[in-house]
Amino acid sequence: MNATVALRLAEAFARHGVTLTFGQSLPSAFHLAAPQVGIDQKVYRQENAGGSMADGYARISRKVGIVTAQNGPAATLLVAPLAEALKASIPILALVQEVTRDAMDRNAFQDLDHLNMFAPVAKWVRRLERADRLDDYVDMAFTAATSGRPGPAVLLVPADLLTESAAPVSSLLRPRTMSLGQAPLDRTLADPGAIAAAADALAAARHPLVVAGGGIHLSDAAAELSALQQTAHLPVGTTVMGKGAADETHPLTLGVIGYVMGQGSRTAAMRPIVDRADVVLLIGSRTNQNGTDSWKLFAPGTRFIHLDADPMEVGRNYESMRLVGDAKLTLAALTAELARRDLTVRAAARAGLEAEIGRAVAGWRETIAGVTTRDAELCRPERLMAELDQLIGPGDIVVADASYSSIWVANYLTAKRAGQRFLTPRGIAGLGWGLPMAIGAQIAAPDAKVVCLCGDGGFGHSWAELETLRRMELPITLLVLNNGILGYQKHAEEVKFGEHTKAVNFTAVDHAAIARACGVEGIRVEHSSQIRSALAAALAAPGPVLLDVVTDPDAKPPISFYAGHYPEPF
Repeated sequence: MNATVALRLAEAFARHGVTLTFGQSLPSAFHLAAPQVGIDQKVYRQENAGGSMADGYARISRKVGIVTAQNGPAATLLVAPLAEALKASIPILALVQEVTRDAMDRNAFQDLDHLNMFAPVAKWVRRLERADRLDDYVDMAFTAATSGRPGPAVLLVPADLLTESAAPVSSLLRPRTMSLGQAPLDRTLADPGAIAAAADALAAARHPLVVAGGGIHLSDAAAELSALQQTAHLPVGTTVMGKGAADETHPLTLGVIGYVMGQGSRTAAMRPIVDRADVVLLIGSRTNQNGTDSWKLFAPGTRFIHLDADPMEVGRNYESMRLVGDAKLTLAALTAELARRDLTVRAAARAGLEAEIGRAVAGWRETIAGVTTRDAELCRPERLMAELDQLIGPGDIVVADASYSSIWVANYLTAKRAGQRFLTPRGIAGLGWGLPMAIGAQIAAPDAKVVCLCGDGGFGHSWAELETLRRMELPITLLVLNNGILGYQKHAEEVKFGEHTKAVNFTAVDHAAIARACGVEGIRVEHSSQIRSALAAALAAPGPVLLDVVTDPDAKPPISFYAGHYPEPF
């Protein structure tokens, strides 16, 4: 009888499967009520990190990640993580407290036009202004986050509304029981006629290729992709966000393709497979700049089939046969259709294709053998990744920050089985996401081993969350590539302009000392011969460990447009 709007809001969130939120104190009324319905509060240091925690949590848990904030500067810090979630299609709900209704539009303290501020970075933004509309708006928010192409939703709530008495149940306000907090909410099958046409095209193709993007993970369709690959004898490459969509130990899996196919990449020698592809099946891909090497990846005569839940993404950059629907359902139907086709040509070509891929992988391993094993004075990221690849298991989770970190993970770690295991912020690819995203992932999978790779540039954006890591006692292994520069910025400027700006250079920082000051074990790794033992000890530790790996500033991942501009280390 004495329930407040805040309590009803918490109850509505719990109905949608919410068990925890990432939030600071405000909205206080909500956070004080939430524990009464079993919702825990995970407290971040900064709102932008809180948004990234909700992102990492959502990617691993497949539930809606909830982040909360107050009006004004706190709310503005959610813009960047929501933009990442919008571009990467991650279901997040931001609950933002606003000033009291009587103070709106009167220059109240920290009052802002949040509706217009969040509109470009969210699928849905509304202000709840009446207690009797609470369930309507909460259900709309969760529906927006989880339906169609998933993404962020924002619910704005005035501070005084939260402390009001809850609206009484009436004929118009009926109790709701449905849960909408799981993505994808509605699985839709592409048109059966379009599926049959796609099967005909793939069966008749001389050199078909499948390119799997992050939509495979969003749909939990890795098993269906594996069945398609096996049944129809199809080679599969992935984008960076799609890494893990296909088992990279499978003889028909290329690895990551796109803008990272320079010398030293797993797929460098597989470019002929991409070049000669006459029919390409794109799955859950935005066909963005990086995933297509600035839209130069495929030959002019290539035909495309594009499967995506978002009809506006299908055919956006490549005119395509349209498969609009959920990847899991549609891939299963496509595989069934292909099984009814004559695949003798595909089956006959399989052994030769597997041999070509096998030779390319073997050649890559031979190429990188020196740089991944030599005891150089300065640590090489390739050596660190090779050691890590040997020490982690197929179910361990690896989170990368943006920039070079994502590319090292994409090229030098092996997806030993299909499934969501590699998290990279490739929506807008901003620096600083690594550590908070790893925190969210670890909370979503408390029994998993989580490793986070950051450059010193990206890590500088999220140092404060070391205290969060320690306070939550999360056993994350944090690897900082400390090369004293903004590597991608410096090297790309040199390639484009022949020189670099002074902004790319840092002064020396002891990140291990910073970790120890926050109560996290910090170890300085200054020589490549120390990598294996330090890494093994960190992975075995019961609590969080930071390895500050002093790294060769000349180390560059195999970005395609660097080719010919720098000497290779191989």
